[in-house]
Amino acid sequence: MDNGIKAGTLTGRPLFFCGIGGSGMLPLAQIAQGLGLPVAGSDRSRDQGRTPDKFAWMEANGIALFPQDGSGVTSPDQVLVASAAIEDTVPEVARAKALGCERLSRAELLSRLFNAADFSVAVAGTSGKSTVTGMIAWIFSEAGRDPTVMNGAVMKNFISPTNPFASARIGSRDLFVSEVDESDGSIALYRPSVGVLLNVSLDHKSIEELRVLFGDYLGASGMAVINLDSAEAGNLASRANAAVTFGVRSRDADLTVDPDTIAQTDRGIEAVLIENRRRETFALSVPMPGLHNLSNALAAIAAASAAGIDIAHAAFALRSFAGLARRFDVIGTSASGVTVIDDFGHNPEKCAATLRTLKATPGRVIAFFQPHGYGPLRQMGEQLAQTFARELSPDDITIMCDPVYFGGTVDRSVGSERITELISVNGGEAEYISLRDDCADQIVALARPGDRIVVMGARDDTLTEFARSILTRLA
Repeated sequence: MDNGIKAGTLTGRPLFFCGIGGSGMLPLAQIAQGLGLPVAGSDRSRDQGRTPDKFAWMEANGIALFPQDGSGVTSPDQVLVASAAIEDTVPEVARAKALGCERLSRAELLSRLFNAADFSVAVAGTSGKSTVTGMIAWIFSEAGRDPTVMNGAVMKNFISPTNPFASARIGSRDLFVSEVDESDGSIALYRPSVGVLLNVSLDHKSIEELRVLFGDYLGASGMAVINLDSAEAGNLASRANAAVTFGVRSRDADLTVDPDTIAQTDRGIEAVLIENRRRETFALSVPMPGLHNLSNALAAIAAASAAGIDIAHAAFALRSFAGLARRFDVIGTSASGVTVIDDFGHNPEKCAATLRTLKATPGRVIAFFQPHGYGPLRQMGEQLAQTFARELSPDDITIMCDPVYFGGTVDRSVGSERITELISVNGGEAEYISLRDDCADQIVALARPGDRIVVMGARDDTLTEFARSILTRLA
């Protein structure tokens, strides 16, 4: 991997991450530091006093942190790593421009490191990327392959006292596993040895744009792993150079399951895996609930198979997969029998998967949803409303607060109240309460024994604390 870094003129150059505490930035900063690059950064959340433990851990591990006032950008030798969406008025951006610093987006830096590896596995799709990336990482690790892993969520199997924020794993320079993002078009930067495509559905871009991006991605992959249960993904299979296919419902996929053997509980799912290429069967048990996680497991096993790992070994490794933080993460159950779940669901497909998992077992659902921005709300608000109305029963309720907003010039004219109105129009039960703390009051007041409360949303690390606070109040 060193050659790739040198080719990218990064060797020895200090990296300054703007928004270093973000779910995409922190693991990348960890990996860059693990590769020997000097790392520093700033974050508006740190300045606001949010998630102080995380920033204290970063400083204790040698990452220099500065206020987001431009004071950390002092030399033209520094490389500014910042989201492409970061405005030029942000002090670090303005200071870097004045000094003539090179600027890289998160994806540009990640793709340089990723593409320099001898063998690489990318995971793409609208939903499930983080979970499948974590599953692949665990399978590779259990097989002794020592991967370097870039993920957007904390992987519980890799948490340790020295790394409580294990959204990255520092391993071999020659094997890189990463989720890759289509939302800003940066998926086009990656050249994976194995490229996984989980699904194609509406999120940040139109379906037409996604077809082009994901089709080009498959063409750039040495071997593709494609979900035939997703019609849009399956339709792009002709773009692949070679492919391994999978699907829970697709009987002719290379990897599928016997539908008569599927057994679900609120803590996991199991089935008999069928390998159609060799006509072999394997026991598959995943300690995470929901049909979508059965599909995720097939994706990970297919990717491992494409990398030369025996299917039996891959399936066995998943029996001890501990899951990811904020992916149907059960916070706990109160003495009165109310369960609180923390979940990353924020687009229609992710929310639908979570709600279907909840509805597969008895009990009323109180779904709290904090939209992850005003822009995404405009893009997918109608589909979100239809999802909550369709997946939940008349006895269930959706409660929404205002979208997450940490500053900037985004248009805030369309808010959460529009979505709750659309949920009601579509036959669901929903309530809009502007402030999140007031939503908590209402949730606690409504909760009764046997309920499941799910806290959903993205781009806000304090949602986990919010979920824990509800459980504490229920106690």
